Order: sequence, then C-alpha cells, then structure tokens
Amino acid sequence: MAQPLRSASPDELKELAQDVRARYEELKAKNLALDLTRGKPSTEQLDFAQELLSLPGDEVKASDGSDCRNYGNLKGIPDIRSLWAEVLGLPMELVYAQDSSSLNIMFDLISWSFQFGNNDSPRPWKDEEKVRWICPVPGYDRHFTITEQFGVEMVTVPLTEDGPDMDQVRELARDPQVKGMWCVPVFGNPTGITFSEEVCRELASMEAGAPDFRIVWDNAYAVHTLTDEFPPVYNVIRMAEEAGNPNRFWFMSSTSKITFAGAGVAFFASSPENLAWYSSIAGVRGIGPNKINQLAHARYFGSAEGVRAVMRKHAGSLAPKFQRVLDILEERLGGYEIATWTKPQGGYFISLDVVDGTAARVVQLAKDAGIALTGAGSSFPLHKDPNDRNIRLAPSLPPEEEIATAMDGVATCVLLAAVEKLGA
Repeated sequence: MAQPLRSASPDELKELAQDVRARYEELKAKNLALDLTRGKPSTEQLDFAQELLSLPGDEVKASDGSDCRNYGNLKGIPDIRSLWAEVLGLPMELVYAQDSSSLNIMFDLISWSFQFGNNDSPRPWKDEEKVRWICPVPGYDRHFTITEQFGVEMVTVPLTEDGPDMDQVRELARDPQVKGMWCVPVFGNPTGITFSEEVCRELASMEAGAPDFRIVWDNAYAVHTLTDEFPPVYNVIRMAEEAGNPNRFWFMSSTSKITFAGAGVAFFASSPENLAWYSSIAGVRGIGPNKINQLAHARYFGSAEGVRAVMRKHAGSLAPKFQRVLDILEERLGGYEIATWTKPQGGYFISLDVVDGTAARVVQLAKDAGIALTGAGSSFPLHKDPNDRNIRLAPSLPPEEEIATAMDGVATCVLLAAVEKLGA
C-alpha cells in the first residue's frame, strides 16, 4: 500500500516523481487515441435494441384503436404512457410521451417560461429583473448549458450522499428571484448518488419565494442500474401536491441509453395544470409526436418488467467496465491520499476528485498522451470548478481492454499532476 503523498520525505517524493515522469513518457510513446469523454452506450448495448428496427410491424393501431400513422394525440399513445408510468410509479394521466429527447422538453419549458411565463408566473421570466437557478454540483453539464443560454444566474450547492445540501437549498429557494432548480435524483450525473426519500419530501414541501418556482426532476437514469437492484422512484408529484405545492415538479424520463440515441421516446410528467399549460404551447409548435416509434417501443419492452429485463442486460455489459475503472484507481492511487472517487451502483459516470488545483492539468496531461477526458469543470455551471478538482469519467463506450489502458494512463496523469503540485 502506498503511503500518503503529503507525508513522504523529500527524497521519497523525488524518487516517486522520477518514476512517474518516466512512466508518463512511456505512456506518450504509445501514441494512444482513447476517449472517455461522453457517456454513450457501446455497440453491444445498442445491439440489445436491434429488434426495434423491425417494429411495430404491420399492425399499427394503438390499444385505444387510433392509427399511429396519422396526426394528433399530443399526449402520446396509451400503450407506452401506461407502461412507462408503471416504471416510474406514476398515474398514466400525469405522463405524456413525446419525441426522443427529454432535453428538448426541458429547453422548451424554460424557453416558454421566459417568453410567456408558466402557469403560475406573474409575468414572463424575460421581464424579471433577474432569474436565478439552484444547481447542485457536480452536476449534468447539459442542464447548466440550458440555463446559461438564457442568461440565468446559476447558484451552486454541494451534493451530499443523500442529495443536495438542503440547508443551502431551503435558504436559496426563499428568494423570489430563484425560479428553479436542476435535479438528477437517481444515479446522478456524474456522482451516481440517489436522493433519499427525506430529501425528496423536503424539496416537495419547502417554502419557495417565487410562486412559479419549478424543480426540473430529470430521472434520466431511473432504471440504469449496474446491479440487479432498482432503486425506488419516488412520486414527488404526489408529495408536492400533499404539501400544497402541486405544480412544483417538471418530471422527465426517456429511453435514452436504453434503445437508440435520437430515436427513442421521452416522457414529461407533471401536475394536470402544468400539463395543460405545456399542451397549450406544444400544440401550437406541433401536431403530435412520433406515435409509430412509441408503438414500436411499447411492443419491444412489452411491460415494465420487460424494461427491467432489458436494463439487466445493460448492467451486465456496463458493470465489468465500471469495476475495472474502480480497481485500477484503487491499485494505482489508493493510499496516496491524492484522489477520491465515487463507487456508483448505477448511472453512466464515475466522479473523480483529484488534488485541488490540478484537474485541468490532469486533463491536459491525458490529452497530450492521447487520452480524451471530459474537460475539467464540465460538471459545474460555466465550466468553472472553483477548486479545479473534479473530473467526470465515462467508461461505457470503449471496450474493456481500452478502458484499462486509458485508466492506467489517467492514474499516471493524476500522480504526475500531484507531484508537480507538491513541487517535486
């Protein structure tokens, strides 16, 4: 077991620095071209859904008798709505099935709130003096990019093992300029944490200064387990209604990273009033979603248990890759006390914290050695990690042997940046 780096003697540190620099030069000499930047499914995972390309077949009527080839039905067909509502533990009437991207729905909801105001807004958000937004960190970069696009002031709060720091969230939410909050409540991106029931209830019941305050509840990874176990998906819509805040949650889900990117089904669940407001604008924007694709997905999955069966296949593909990353981090960095990392039970990422002030250096060292990592700070608003410590690792896409090579290289870069920081 390696000793803590900060307790090493000058001679020990010098010797380690020489070894690490030699190892880094060997790494660069390999002329690698490896990519751990985005959480994309592997070819093996995409092959699981190949059957979709032959569905729905010749029978194209939904269970309500409607012809899926035709216009209409903004809510989506009941076949997929009822199936996914069971997956999420929600009533079907509160779940709309849309086209492929839940990010598109989130962008629309915020865009329309700025342009028109939502159903609880005293005025459009564009007419507010300032719009502020709560951003748990490390978080999902694509969320932050949306609020950045609208010039929103993003205020960060740290994540605990159970969810966001609720003392800070409660205090911020009292500000009437704070209009919303981003959340990835199950197997979060990039930390992999899952919000506790207590945190979910607190978010549903806390006081909010803005009458049109909204929590974007992005359950993108609700069924993306790395084991055989699926965490509970809490019905926060009902929790909020019981607490007297029925319109608080905009609840998202999708088949992204389950079937095909850009050709899946996204879901928006919320209160009846929120859904009516959404429909009043979405019905102007378009006449209805791709119901043929919705029917194909309904037949592919068959049931909520069918979804879970598919996700167990994904877990079988992903879990060995994640374990390989964790084993290499422990083998190469354990004991030095220069890095910590999450050990997720689901999701698509591992969150790696390195010595403060060295994350950008690690990413650059890796790049120079032919290993592409997500940019330092990407898990923070405006890509600004105040401690320059967090790096998001995405092990899903490459083959396992490439992951091993890449992670061994990343560990070398973490060590090299650490010894540099210590002046060796």
